[in-house]
Order: sequence, then C-alpha cells, then structure tokens
Amino acid sequence: MRVAIVHDWLYTLGGAEKVLAGMLRCFPDADVHCLFDVLSDADRAKIGFTRSTRSFMQRMPMIARRHRAYLPLMPLAIEQLDMTRYDLVISSSYAVAKGVLTGPDQLHVAYVHSPIRYAWDLQHQYLRESNLASGFKSWLARALLHRIRIWDARTAHGVDTYLANSHFIARRIRKAYGRSARVIYPPVGVPEILPARTKEAFFLTASRLVPYKNTRVIIEAFRELPDQRLVVAGAGPELERLKAMAGANVTFAGFLPDAELRRMMGVARAFVFAAEEDFGIVPIEAQGEGTPVIALGRGGVRETAITEGPGPTGIFFDQPDPALIAAAVRRFIDSEGHFTPENCHRNALRFAEPRFDEEFASFVRERYQEHVAQMNGNLARPLPEVEPRGIQRESSLHVLRR
Repeated sequence: MRVAIVHDWLYTLGGAEKVLAGMLRCFPDADVHCLFDVLSDADRAKIGFTRSTRSFMQRMPMIARRHRAYLPLMPLAIEQLDMTRYDLVISSSYAVAKGVLTGPDQLHVAYVHSPIRYAWDLQHQYLRESNLASGFKSWLARALLHRIRIWDARTAHGVDTYLANSHFIARRIRKAYGRSARVIYPPVGVPEILPARTKEAFFLTASRLVPYKNTRVIIEAFRELPDQRLVVAGAGPELERLKAMAGANVTFAGFLPDAELRRMMGVARAFVFAAEEDFGIVPIEAQGEGTPVIALGRGGVRETAITEGPGPTGIFFDQPDPALIAAAVRRFIDSEGHFTPENCHRNALRFAEPRFDEEFASFVRERYQEHVAQMNGNLARPLPEVEPRGIQRESSLHVLRR
C-alpha cells in the first residue's frame, strides 16, 4: 500500500502538526506533500519525516510570513500535487489539502481540522479583524472568499471518507459539505503518571498572542480581580499592546519551552482559556498536568472538559467578556476544593496519543480493506464460452451490412 499524506503547509509546530505526527506514527513510510515547507530539519524530525514534496508556492516571495496573501493561488497549487502513484491518500486539512486530486481507484481519507474558517461561518469575523468590513478592498475580499467557497464545496465530492477532530467540526462539515464525518479526537501529549507538584497562587493562560485567542479579555477580567495573579505565556503581534493595558497583577512570561510550559500548567491554580477552538489541545494539556480549566463554553472544549457530576475538571463562561470571565474565576475560587488533579489527569488520558494512533490506524486500514474489496467486487467476470452458430453469425453480418 503506497501512502501519501497531504498537509496544507508547514511553517510552525501547532496542533495540526501534532496530528500529522500521529498520522506518520501510524504510516511511517508515507510521503508528505504540502503547499510549502519552511520548517527546520529539527522540526521535521519532531513531526516524523525528513523531506516533503512541495508545490510551486514554495518559490513565492516571503511565503512563510505572507502565505495568506497567496490564498487565491492555493486551490490551483494543491491540485498540482501528483497523487497518481499512491493507493491511499490522507489529507490533513484546515484550508485546501482536502482538494487534492485523486482517481476512482484511490482511497482519499480527509482528516478535517475545519473547513476553511475565514471562507465559511467565520467570514464576517475575519473581515472585521482584518479591517475589511467595508470599502473597495472589502468587496474584493468577499468576492475572493465566495470563489473559495465554491471551489471548497465542489472538491468536497472528491473525498471518500471524512474524519473530524471534534463533533463541533463534524457539524461544520455537515453544514459546509453536506457530508457526515467520523470523529477521532487529535492526539494530546499526556503524562502516563501525574507528576507530583505543589500548586502556586496564580492563574495561567497560554497561546499565541493574536486577536482571535481573546487574551485581551482575560487580562481585562483580571483588572476586576486585583487580588488574583495572572501569568500570560506566549508571544505574538499583540504582545506590546497587551502589556500596555495589563494591571500590576499580570505577568508576561513570554514564549516558554514545552517542558517549562507544562510545569507552569501543573502548578497553576487553573488554566484560563477564552478562544473558540475547533478542538483545543492546550486545555487538555493543562488537565493532563492536573489543572482544571476556566474556558469559553464554545467549540471543542465543550467535549473535553467536565463541568457537571462528581469529578469536574472545568468551569465555562458563555461569552468572551471580561465581566463573565471574572465571575467564572470567582465561581472557581468558591468551589476550588471540588477540582482535583487526579480527576483532571484521568479525563485528559481519554485524548492521549496511543488512543489516537490505535483509532486512526484501525479506521483507515479497515476503510482501505473495504475499498479494495469493493474494487475487486466490480471486476468484470469472464463470459461462458459458447460456440456461436453459423447462421446467427451470418445474420449479424447481414444486419451490420445493412
């Protein structure tokens, strides 16, 4: 079985790349294809491959920093990746990877992190955050996104089987493509044994400091909680603006290596999370270190944090609003004794890497066996040998001549 894995692009190590690493653990001999790859050799090794096949976009100027400016070219570029020599094509898609071209004898399994967010239900939010809500550039952007939607919906038929990273995304797939999707949660690095740590007197939030992560509203919430300390881990374009608005009880830790971030997660009282994520790996990582979450009750986190019953691991707030976040923190403080590190860790183990590897490999291999059996069942059967009678052959010739 010759296997190709098609990933949108490779320029950083994020949640989608952790899924790609899981896919390569299941199919270590697979060839990796993408629009462009600017990772270091060390980062490729972390994912599990040494080289990739790239599209013509690899040669575009400033592709790593300005790749979204090349969105109009992405559908064309993904269709130029040649899949003809593969039996099984797996796409890891949050933009255009699922639009790769495959034939009727190839099985295409698409693991969808999300249909293109800024082209579908998040279009208006994307336009507002990009200062494209009105004006001539706004209409150009809207026309482009309209064409992207048409292409995205058309190429949805080229996928044989859909996988989604959460039930939230499965519903989005149904809405955008009219297709059902099996849910296999992404792999999350969770320690097998909960480390022994002593909690410290601070709350933690960690993410890339970009607008949609809503770090700003978390910082504003802690203005209403001057006696509570917040640590912000992460870097990004919003860093200086966030520092300027933060109170004295907010500390910025910057970018933290994975081991240090996990230690910080383990000693924090709770992890505060205000983004609407498709799945949300970081809140599960926090629970894996024995720390409950205070999170926006939207998106994938609703499937990964337990807020009811005898072993809660989180508290939800309804909107990314500072007053609601502050109220949720107070509710957590009032009931802090109900949240135990053991319950948090036990819940996170449901999403650990071995579970993904087993589910994903079993599903794809079973689906491939069904695909091969279906192809073999459609093979033409030899006709029984019957000696034709001369008069019938002659009659047929007379008919043809006429």
